[in-house]
Amino acid sequence: MKAVVYNSYGGPEVLEIAEVADPKVGPDSVLIRVKAASVNPVDRKVQAGYLDSLMDVFFPVVPGWDVAGIVEQPGVAVPEFAVGDEVIGYVREDVVRHGTFAQKVAAPVRTLARKPRNVSWAQAAALPLAGLTAYQALVHHLEVGPGDTVLVHAAAGGVGSFAVQIARSLGAEVIGTASERNHDYLRSLGAQPVVYGDGLADRVRALAPNGVDAVLDLVGGDALSITSQVAAEGARIASIVETAVTDIGGDYVFVRPDSEDLGALVDLVETGAIEIEVAEVFPLEKTADAQRLNAQGRTRGKVVVEVE
Repeated sequence: MKAVVYNSYGGPEVLEIAEVADPKVGPDSVLIRVKAASVNPVDRKVQAGYLDSLMDVFFPVVPGWDVAGIVEQPGVAVPEFAVGDEVIGYVREDVVRHGTFAQKVAAPVRTLARKPRNVSWAQAAALPLAGLTAYQALVHHLEVGPGDTVLVHAAAGGVGSFAVQIARSLGAEVIGTASERNHDYLRSLGAQPVVYGDGLADRVRALAPNGVDAVLDLVGGDALSITSQVAAEGARIASIVETAVTDIGGDYVFVRPDSEDLGALVDLVETGAIEIEVAEVFPLEKTADAQRLNAQGRTRGKVVVEVE
C-alpha cells in the first residue's frame, strides 16, 4: 500500500511517499481503508523525536493519529464493527510505527467510534484528537456545567473551536482569546471574544467581574499568569501545554483514546451542537505541505489530508 513515511527524526522535509506492507489485523483491531487523516501539532513533535523518552519508535514510521475511513476487516475479537462500517478514530498506541497517513491502518477498537453521518470525510477526520482533547479537558478535568463562565485561551484553533462549542453544550458561558480577525468566528460559535496582548486580564474582567469559574489553556506562555488574575476563588484550571499548571492547583491534560468520549462527540456533531471547521485539504502526496501549514499556527480549524 501507499503511505507517507519517515526514516529519521526531523521536520516536514523527512517525509516521503513509499510502498509499505499492509498492516496486520490483531484480534482487538480493525483494518480501515483510510479516506482522510488530519494533521496535529503532536505529529511534528513525535516526528522530531520529542516523545522518544516516552514511546518506542520503529522506523520507518507512518505518522498520524487521526483517521476517518471504512472498515475492511474487523479483528476476530471485535463484534462492534463490521465490513463497510464508516468509522473515525484517534489511533494512538504506546509505540510509534503504523500511523494514519496511509491507504490502510489497523486501529485498536478502543480508539474508534462510528463516523458522524452529517459531515464529510475531511470533517470527520478533523474531529478525534482535537475534539477529544477539548471534551476530556472540559468534562473530566474542569467538570464544566450550567452557569459556569469558562475562559478558553486560543479559542479559534482546532482544539479551541471544539472547546467553545462543547462548553456551550454543557450550559456554560464562554470567553475566548483570539486575534481580532477571528472574533466574528468566535461569536458565531457562541463565545465572547477578547483580543490577545497587553490588558487581556482587564478585558476578561470586564466581561466577568467576579472572575471566571474555569480556564482552559491551549497556548501556554503567559496564559497561566494571566489566568491567576482573572480566576474566581476556587476556579478550576487545565492546560494541554504547560505541565507547570499543577503548581497552581490545575490539571495537565494529555488526551487519551476513548471510544465512549468519541461517541459523545459524534452525538454532539449529529445534533448540531458542534460544527467542524476545516482550514485546508491536501492530497496524501502533499502531507509535508500540510504539516508546514499547520506549523504556522494561524489556521482556523483543522488541516486535513485526503487519502482516497
